[in-house]
Amino acid sequence: MLVQSVHHVAYRCKDAKETVEWYQKHLDMKFVLAIAENEVPSTKAPDPYMHIFLDAGHGNILAFFELPSQPPMDRDQNTPAWVQHLALKVDSMETLLAAKDKLVAGGIDVLGPVDHTIFKSIYFFDPSGHRLELAADCGTPEMMKKLDDVKWDMLEEWSKTKRAPKHAAWMHDGSMAV
Repeated sequence: MLVQSVHHVAYRCKDAKETVEWYQKHLDMKFVLAIAENEVPSTKAPDPYMHIFLDAGHGNILAFFELPSQPPMDRDQNTPAWVQHLALKVDSMETLLAAKDKLVAGGIDVLGPVDHTIFKSIYFFDPSGHRLELAADCGTPEMMKKLDDVKWDMLEEWSKTKRAPKHAAWMHDGSMAV
């Protein structure tokens, strides 16, 4: 395989400075790099931008572009708001709950924790309207093996029916039978 890892993930933001300050304050991400140009290097289009980079931990970089000469940001109106999001892993349920408390204290509306059986999550939005998720893994090796064993069958059934296969119904029916 050619890919070694994700170099960075980039989104658009409304205000680069506000974005850096928000991610520093609420998610303890360090501001690591800023690049600004008046011309897009890849297309040569005259389009000033500020490209900021934040440390998301373990070599992961979250980046944003502020594009002042473009029309205002919007989201894909044909996709529900819950679909497009960035999920960030935390190390424990305690960390997840502490993060929720910090976000709420900072005036941010937080949904959750939501129990997804193999992980628990909280959801909230950044100042540019991007939905973020913090997730704490809690699945057992047995659960993960059971899911791994049925992934291809599930995908094949979904491909044919476009209905949720029942191979992993145990995740949602409360039986937790592994």
